[in-house]
Amino acid sequence: MGVSFLSTISPLLLRVPVPSLTTTTTNRYPSYAKYQVTVRCNKMEIDATAEDEDRIYRRDILKCAGVTIGMELMASSGLFVEKASAADLIQRRQRSEFLSSLKGTLSTAINGNVELIPSLLTLALNDAMTYDKATKSGGANGSIRFSSELSRPENKGISAALNLLDEAKKEIDSYSKGGPISYADLIQYAAQGVLKSTFLASAIRKCGGNEEKGRLVYTAYGSSGQWGLFDKQFGRADTQEPDPEGRVPLWVNASVKEMKDKFVAIGFGPRQLAVMSAFLGPDQAATEALLATDPDVSRWVQKYQRSRETVSETDYEVDLITTLTKLSSLGQQINYEAYTYPVRRVDLSKLKL
Repeated sequence: MGVSFLSTISPLLLRVPVPSLTTTTTNRYPSYAKYQVTVRCNKMEIDATAEDEDRIYRRDILKCAGVTIGMELMASSGLFVEKASAADLIQRRQRSEFLSSLKGTLSTAINGNVELIPSLLTLALNDAMTYDKATKSGGANGSIRFSSELSRPENKGISAALNLLDEAKKEIDSYSKGGPISYADLIQYAAQGVLKSTFLASAIRKCGGNEEKGRLVYTAYGSSGQWGLFDKQFGRADTQEPDPEGRVPLWVNASVKEMKDKFVAIGFGPRQLAVMSAFLGPDQAATEALLATDPDVSRWVQKYQRSRETVSETDYEVDLITTLTKLSSLGQQINYEAYTYPVRRVDLSKLKL
């Protein structure tokens, strides 16, 4: 049998301003002096008679004027574009800094409670698995935090994981400047934290327990650079009511067919089912043994078991990250301005020099 995943735990727009209906300019916009802009209006040179003036000349004048006015507006909007870009950069930095702090808090919580790692993965899976493709409802929306949903049979044994995140949330909310973290984000980033710590632990183990070498191997050859899209999906919204019952199987009792059917229903297949084996219960080895009895899933189970035996685990880690990234966005419209906040302006006139 292969190595168990859980067993390792210990466009820039170029603005070229154009003047009015003159043919060439180099002076009106000095900062763009190296660009010579010529506006040529079709048939402007025609010596039109009074008879065809309305038919040709007026139409072409209006066409030329419309194009020129539009280009003038583009040129004059430069300051607005610059301000918008600056605001976007500020928001990106705010989100990045908050996300970095959030990950640090979650890492500390996870490393201090490694026995909850399987439950944290199932918590993330079951919160997302309420997604219904037909109605576009449910998904990774934090609904599992409600006691009426958490107490369902499929969620038995994962309340301790949610309690751990509740405590982490208090700390995270205390330093957040852009509002409280949503449970939808918190749950999925906890799963990310689990995977990253497990991938790193595996690399260290394969380097004979040498942490420095293990970190170097994981950074150089591992999957640490594959989380970009997942981190961009920061801004999930919480639902205000539990999701409907009957959408999530009881994984420990489900047949392979039942699991396959559920994964197909949300847009996945045997490959994604195999790579998510660590999320399906506390005993990954037993889960994979069951999955391997199905010919559609078996080849993927074997592929990922072989991958976990290599130093980099590339195939397994990359496919797992890709699947979690898609799973964790089901049913969500990501708010890319979430957790941002107004920057206080300094009145320079009131500064005492």
